[in-house]
Amino acid sequence: MRAPLENATVLVTGASAGIGAELARLLAPTSKCIVLTARRADRLETLAAELRRPGLEVRVEACDLADPAALEALIPRLPPIDVLINNAGMGDVALFERADWAKLDLMMRINMIALTQLTYRLLPGMLERKRGGILNISSGFGLVWVPGFTTYAATKHYVSAFSEGLRLELKGTGVVVTQVCPGPVKTEFEAVAGNPTGKEMPAFIQQSAIDCARASIAGFARGRALVTPGFWAKVLNGSGRITPFWLRRLTMGWIGGALRKQR
Repeated sequence: MRAPLENATVLVTGASAGIGAELARLLAPTSKCIVLTARRADRLETLAAELRRPGLEVRVEACDLADPAALEALIPRLPPIDVLINNAGMGDVALFERADWAKLDLMMRINMIALTQLTYRLLPGMLERKRGGILNISSGFGLVWVPGFTTYAATKHYVSAFSEGLRLELKGTGVVVTQVCPGPVKTEFEAVAGNPTGKEMPAFIQQSAIDCARASIAGFARGRALVTPGFWAKVLNGSGRITPFWLRRLTMGWIGGALRKQR
């Protein structure tokens, strides 16, 4: 089953930058209406001005997705949504006990609660119309785990499990669910998440936001369950999934110790 992207009304969360903004740009030529939401209204307005054209309505709905009450207040303002793109997310890189609790709490609210709340509120309308699509931007860490990314990876494991389970529940309803598990993408992620190692990710492993968005839309349009954009994402995610847990623990055990030595 293919995602209903033609002449659709699309909601993109986290649309102010990175993958979310690129997804909005790619969907604009074939959509009827695009709703952009994130906290930074100025960036959303700039993107909306870029996207507007005859035949396309672009709405800006600034919202703090980490606030369940604000998110609930957003729902009545939305038009009937055909395609929900749960792209908003944030990361954190630190040993668990050294992490800032306020940041961890914010990350869990955005990565898990907001995604689930929006899906819960918008899915009934899709089921009633027997037409819809949900694209969840997860992470390669939704399929594996690495010391230093403990809570972030846990939130993405939630997204992956939620996406796979919901997809099976919706089989035959006209609503398709796709999850995207990219590797490192050149966005503002590192600036927000932090980098305790001080070492930059090798450029050849990183993927641009536009390339990630293109692969995401292509897989979603074909109705795929899982999209892993980029060669290295496929290699790293694939090898991680087939590696036995005991071997993963053995090969990655040094990372936690190395992080603990850093101050």
